[in-house]
Amino acid sequence: MTTQSLYTEEYRVRTFELDFQRIWKPSWAFQVLTEAATRHASRLGFDYRELWQNNQAWVLSRMKVQFLKYPTDGQNITLRTWPRGIVQKLFFMRDFEVMDEAGEVLMLATSAWVLVDTQARRFLLPQVLKTELPDNSGRKVMDETLDKLSGFNGMQPRLEVNPGYSEVDLVGHVNNARYVEWIANCFPMEQFQDQRIAWLQVNYLAEVKAGERVALSAAPSTEDGQRWLVEGSNLTSGARAFEAAVQWQAA
Repeated sequence: MTTQSLYTEEYRVRTFELDFQRIWKPSWAFQVLTEAATRHASRLGFDYRELWQNNQAWVLSRMKVQFLKYPTDGQNITLRTWPRGIVQKLFFMRDFEVMDEAGEVLMLATSAWVLVDTQARRFLLPQVLKTELPDNSGRKVMDETLDKLSGFNGMQPRLEVNPGYSEVDLVGHVNNARYVEWIANCFPMEQFQDQRIAWLQVNYLAEVKAGERVALSAAPSTEDGQRWLVEGSNLTSGARAFEAAVQWQAA
């Protein structure tokens, strides 16, 4: 593996990224990891500015983050990320790991990205790219294929959101980390006092734009009472916006 095929950066956790327990909010993990992916892609010759000029953009399709130990106030962490090949002829896989200053692994993540035509709002095949990504297929942090989730039965309404200016990113749709905020808000504050999210997977199914209304519902999994399923339905477009699985554990 060449130095370029593996990207590393240092990051310091800031106070406004913490929850009331003074640990990193899950939404910030998604935000910081995806930003690192964007910077690495630029170094590999896929800068989002150049892609944008060709009406192209990277879009996060699926991500699963495993929280082994939550970063806390002022902690210095090291992020590492690398592309890991293409699956199903469409998804660009990318893995992440987060470590503390002593080298202890705090978080692991795997993700699937797609290349989209920003004008036609459709997927593009990998062959559109003029340069190939590094082949790190032998290096992966978890044995996950990020399949579609199932078991969405008996879902109960939890909240409704109407995103506006602050939620929308440069592609013109709701930023992926905002979905994680919505998912977290489906659970009561008391649950975060006694429990922690052990892992969280989000499958982004259809983009949500400003002004559209999204209804979120949730229910415990029939297979594991500590695992909850959450889904979001776009009431404006009629599309299913996302699906997620949240695994809880004792704090």
